[in-house]
Amino acid sequence: MTCCQVSLTAQSDIDALPSVFMIGEHEKSYSQMLTLRPELLMTVCNGDMDLAYENWLNFLRAVEQFATENEVDINGVKIWINVFWNPNGKIKHIAFFPKPNSKNMDYEYLRVLFSQFILQYESKLEFEKLFCHYGSASFPSFITISGNIDK
Repeated sequence: MTCCQVSLTAQSDIDALPSVFMIGEHEKSYSQMLTLRPELLMTVCNGDMDLAYENWLNFLRAVEQFATENEVDINGVKIWINVFWNPNGKIKHIAFFPKPNSKNMDYEYLRVLFSQFILQYESKLEFEKLFCHYGSASFPSFITISGNIDK
């Protein structure tokens, strides 16, 4: 196989990734996506930790509000989550995995919730390439934010 064939195969695997999946389900494609070296949210925020944190909190709050509006109870859910944004700020993929101390639930509901959420959510951040953030989320988030975020 030539270099280009490997690259085309890797891109094909990445393109086949579902928009939302549990970490561990699509390891080959997920690993290949990580080799694209997406920029970190902190880089997109020019190293401003406060701005990156505010944008992450804005994302979590939006998930929580969307769940409430759609009558999905995510209180007690604790997950590890990796969010990948396209350069235009729309979400490309969400990968997640429940923490051991998360509430017991059918996580297919969370997968469906995230799948619907990404259709309507868009960060105001833009960057020249794919960017991501790997973190932790717990609901309820108890987030109260004032002022303009997603700068």
